[in-house]
Amino acid sequence: MVSKSAILCPGGTEAKITWKVTIGEWRARCVQPILRPRMSRTTNLSRPIIEALYTEALVLADEVRAVFAAGTRGPQIGEDTYVRLALSTEGLKTTTRMMHVLAWLLNQRALFQGELSENQVRLHGALPPDRGSDECQLALLEPETRELIADTERLHQRIARLDEAWRQHFAMTSPVRAFQDRIGREFGRVRDIG
Repeated sequence: MVSKSAILCPGGTEAKITWKVTIGEWRARCVQPILRPRMSRTTNLSRPIIEALYTEALVLADEVRAVFAAGTRGPQIGEDTYVRLALSTEGLKTTTRMMHVLAWLLNQRALFQGELSENQVRLHGALPPDRGSDECQLALLEPETRELIADTERLHQRIARLDEAWRQHFAMTSPVRAFQDRIGREFGRVRDIG
C-alpha cells in the first residue's frame, strides 16, 4: 500500500493516491501507459540493466584508455622492449574488447529508444567473440594492469551470456521460476484431490 497522499507520475502529472491504492494499481495507472509502446517488443532485457552495464563499461573503458595510453608515446630510456610490446599487444586486445562491449550496449540502448528494430539488432548487433590474453605477455605486465585486463574479460563474458540469452529469447527459465511453477502445480494437485 502507498502511504503518501500524492505521487508524481512519470511525465510530471500528479496522481491522487489514497491508502487503499496499491503500488501495482499506481503502476497500471501512471507507469504502464508510458511504457506500453516500448514493451511491445519481445525482449526480456530491461533499460535499467542496460544503463547500469553501460555506465560500468564507460568507467572501465576510461581506465583502459588511461592505462594503455602509455603505448602511444615513444620509448623511454631503460624501458624493456618486451614489456612495451606486451603493453601494446594486450592494450589493443583490451581496447577492442571494450569497444565491442560498448557497441553491443549502444545497440541495446538504441533498441529501447526505438532507433533500431529488434530484427536489425538480431541480424547485425551480435557481440563478437573475445580474443583472450596471452599468458606470457600478461606475466610481463604490472599486477594492476593484469587485474584491469581481467575485469574487461569478465565484463565481456557477462555481456556474452546476456547476448546469448537474449538471442534465444531467454528460453531458459530461472531456477526460482521453475520452483514457483512446481509449487503452483503441487498446490493445484492438492486442491483437486481435496
